[in-house]
Amino acid sequence: MFEPIILSVKVALIATVIAFFLGVFFAYLLTKRKVPGKNIWETILILPMILPPSIVGYLLLKVFGKRGPIGAFLLDTFGVQVVFTWVACVIAASVVALPLMYQNAKGAFQSVDHSYELAAKTLGSSPFKVFRTVTFPLSGPGIVSGIVLTFARALGEFGATLMLAGNIPGKTQTIPTAIYYAVVVGKDEKASALVAIMVVFSFALVFGLNMWLKKKNHKGGW
Repeated sequence: MFEPIILSVKVALIATVIAFFLGVFFAYLLTKRKVPGKNIWETILILPMILPPSIVGYLLLKVFGKRGPIGAFLLDTFGVQVVFTWVACVIAASVVALPLMYQNAKGAFQSVDHSYELAAKTLGSSPFKVFRTVTFPLSGPGIVSGIVLTFARALGEFGATLMLAGNIPGKTQTIPTAIYYAVVVGKDEKASALVAIMVVFSFALVFGLNMWLKKKNHKGGW
């Protein structure tokens, strides 16, 4: 009962950290810098949010499977198999949740008044210092929203996880896959309990985020 919960939280936390760094990096790069093929890169980043999770999982399986380019390399070079491990759960959750982090970070960066960044540059600040002291702090509420929504999405990931990691109890079985398996074998009480946990936790996350944002907006600052 508790193993899927513990695994799901661990996977969601790691996936959120990965999505945070990648999402913020690409959002800043594509928002503040001139990048060739910007629309193509942005489309690729958002695509996992649009495609059915099963298709995302299938594509990941082709990449990280034993015959996939990355999967074969890791297996032949290091003897590491990605598919049907908890690492596969992290990869699936990271890929599916990344668009949420990217979109929120992008919106946050675009909302920053460019005059503040320009003033910092005029005073001799390097691009990294401008980002660290001006852009990122002023984007705080949007970044936090992205983190919370990314975590919630990673926690509830099902389709891509099932394709890439499978449903192995005690190894790759997360809350969503545990619910699916419980329904299939007729364990309605277990399914209902896990569903209740997911609904209450997700509601608390979103409700808490909305309350925090209202409080910040009321105070008028980050």
